[in-house]
Amino acid sequence: MSAPRLVLLGLGGLGCPAALALLEEAHVRRTPMTLVLVDDDRVDRSNLARQTLFTERDVGRLKVEAARDSLGRLCPDSSVELISRAMRFDASTSAELLRGATLLLDGTDSFATRFLANDAALAARVPLVHGAALGWVGQLLSIVPGGPCLRCLFEGPPPPGSVPACAEAGVAGPLCALVGASMAVEAMRLLASEPPLARGALLRWDGLAGTSRTIPIPPDPSCPACRAI
Repeated sequence: MSAPRLVLLGLGGLGCPAALALLEEAHVRRTPMTLVLVDDDRVDRSNLARQTLFTERDVGRLKVEAARDSLGRLCPDSSVELISRAMRFDASTSAELLRGATLLLDGTDSFATRFLANDAALAARVPLVHGAALGWVGQLLSIVPGGPCLRCLFEGPPPPGSVPACAEAGVAGPLCALVGASMAVEAMRLLASEPPLARGALLRWDGLAGTSRTIPIPPDPSCPACRAI
């Protein structure tokens, strides 16, 4: 049996801790895997506080290359093969990136990309671990073929400009680390056929209140993404 192939979208505040935790979990569980790092952005000095795989020396470098080098230094004994893809996950690249994938992790901060990842993963019958963080609020959702999915909870992306992005509203670094690491744990649970923590429900953290809650998501019989598979 070939090693599982995980595709990680975004190497920002969520993707960096998720990638590191995946390597550590794979080492502890002795699970060989291939991890495909997908991001077309470059390291910016303003993001170093929460994008913990990068240092001042990486400013200006492609994130996928800097992250691959950093992970190799931090986990030199890992059995994870790292592949860097400096590209955007969109309608023209999603099929290629998901070809042969065992699992998709989405840590992007784009609403359009989140819904595209949801739809593409369901169409390819690839489980998806979705994470998001904004301000002091974080969320985690695992989506498997058969739903429910992101569109069962939200019909589609909000209108442009109606919800502030991370660059406008900010995001708490420690919360990013929590959500990113939780994405990795969820992925490893799915690979091990263990019950995921956030299947059929949105796991939501309030960093300011120090609380978390689980919001059940009823399947939507009219959901276009779920009905398409």
